[in-house]
Amino acid sequence: MPMRKSIYRKRPLDFFKSAILPALFTVVIISMIIFGLNNAEYAGRAEGLRTLEDSIRRAVVIAYAIEGRYPASIEYIREHFGIHIDETRFIVHYRVIAPNVLPEITVIAR
Repeated sequence: MPMRKSIYRKRPLDFFKSAILPALFTVVIISMIIFGLNNAEYAGRAEGLRTLEDSIRRAVVIAYAIEGRYPASIEYIREHFGIHIDETRFIVHYRVIAPNVLPEITVIAR
């Protein structure tokens, strides 16, 4: 009569298949999720920066079209055009060269 395998004794390969392989798979999946979330966060920040700069630039051009000169300060744009700048996330550099020359607008992430 052939000897039966005990259900309580496992070979090392069986232990690898039943315990280590699922744990390794779980670690890989969690790592991929974390990597994806970090990439999404970075893309969101970059998009927010670009959107803010485009909004400020659009407001400046509209102000020029309406008033015939570019706004003297970023505060004027905030008050009259409703542009919200989250100063905890962005630094806005607004430099007026002349009333009839488009100002230098730079938005930098903190």
